Parts: sequence; C-alpha cells; structure tokens
Amino acid sequence: MGKKRETQPVPSELYDQTYFLSACEGHEEFAASEGRELSRRLRSAFEVAGIEPGMRVLDVGCGRGEILRHCAHLGAQAHGIDYAAAAVAMSRQALAEGEAAGVYRADAKQLPFADEVFDRVLLFDIVEHLHPWELDQALQAVWRVLRPDGRVIIHTAPNAWYDRYAYPVVRLVRVLMGQGARYPRDPRAIIPANIGVHVNEQSLLSLQRTLRRNGFRGQVWLDTPPQNRQEGWLFRLARHILFNWPPFRWFFEREVFAVAERVPGR
Repeated sequence: MGKKRETQPVPSELYDQTYFLSACEGHEEFAASEGRELSRRLRSAFEVAGIEPGMRVLDVGCGRGEILRHCAHLGAQAHGIDYAAAAVAMSRQALAEGEAAGVYRADAKQLPFADEVFDRVLLFDIVEHLHPWELDQALQAVWRVLRPDGRVIIHTAPNAWYDRYAYPVVRLVRVLMGQGARYPRDPRAIIPANIGVHVNEQSLLSLQRTLRRNGFRGQVWLDTPPQNRQEGWLFRLARHILFNWPPFRWFFEREVFAVAERVPGR
C-alpha cells in the first residue's frame, strides 16, 4: 500500500486537448486528416490486431478516437475508454454519426464491462503511462474482459533499454558532432510533455515478464521507425549493424510490440 502511495497515477488533467494535439503519438496525421489517417506507428500496431467485421473490440486509452474510428469502419463493434475527460470528448467527436462505437470515461485498472466479452483489446501507447502496479492491475482487468480465444495487442515506446543504455552513446556521438542541442540528457525531454507522463517504459524482457505474470502468453518483438537519413557509408553500416544484429538491436530498436492470449485456468 505504501508503494502505491509513492507512485500515484499520473493526474488525468495532464492529458488535455493540447497534449493530444501536440505531443501524443500521431497528432500530426490526426490534425491533417481529421482522424482518417494513422501515423506509421499506430498503423503498424493496428494492422497487427487483425480487426474483422463483427468483432467486439476495446481500445484502452482511446485518446483522440482515431483507432475507434478505424475499427468501426472495418465493421467491428468498438468500445473505447479513457480516464481523461479531454480524450473522451475528442473520441466522441472523432466518430461519425451511426458508427458502431461507444466511448466511456473509465480507469484502465477497472474496466466497466462484463467478463469475456471482447475479441480484441488494444493497448496502444498507454503502457508507458502506467506505473508497474497499475500495469499489473490493467492487464488483470484485460484478462477478465477478453474472450478465451481473444487477443490483447500492445504497442509501447520507447524501448527502455534504448533509453537506458543506447541513448547515452547516441547522445555522446551527436554532441561530438555538434548536434547536442537536439539530444537532452534525459531522453524523455526530447518531447518535453513526456517528462511528467512517461513513468514505465518497457524492454523486450520486461514486457514478456509482465505479460506472463498476469496470465498471458504470446509474442513480444522490437521494431524501429525508418530513419531515412542522408549519412555517409560508415554511419549507414553502423546503423545496419545496430538495428539488425543481436544483441545490438535489443538496445537500439525503439518500439515494443506484443500480441498475447489468455493462459487458460489462471
């Protein structure tokens, strides 16, 4: 109990409309297309989910609502929850009239749904916002509402091992190259709004352990956004090795994905 008091949930007021439209992943694509287009990162996670017509889908931490909109367009019965009032308002606004989706203000740790009702539960860019004890409770709630043959799909970034071990090396190289102003000492400060809301970045191993601990089994893997940088052959070679060869890629790849199912009889 004392530990929970020391790590109180991030105040929901920090997730205001400004946050969702200026710092939250996919905000540029959302603003440009009014939610019709997804960012590369969200699109990758959404494609992994394998949403099909007739599925019941829950988006935990639905944010601006574009994922709900895409689920509904595919013919799924979509539901979204978020504990931030701004997110609930934006998600409802993003949905066209008549789309089969519902949006509710609720806590990820206490999902207001019956047992075993969803084919898919999506946790896109929410894990890093939940303290470890909160993530355990949220996954236990997901386990309860997921059907026995359902799946939970997770995307989270950045890879904790990148921030902890690779980023200091990257920053040193960039400082020596005279680009240090773009690489603050705290990697969360690259996007200043994340300093107050990112509390639990995951690595490949930590997410695997967390899923197993909470009754799930499945696949966890790393990916990284395309760099598309014009660099000399030495940097291109180093980048190829660091982002493709184990064990280097475990530290340098930036994003963590997971698809998992319930372990029966938990």
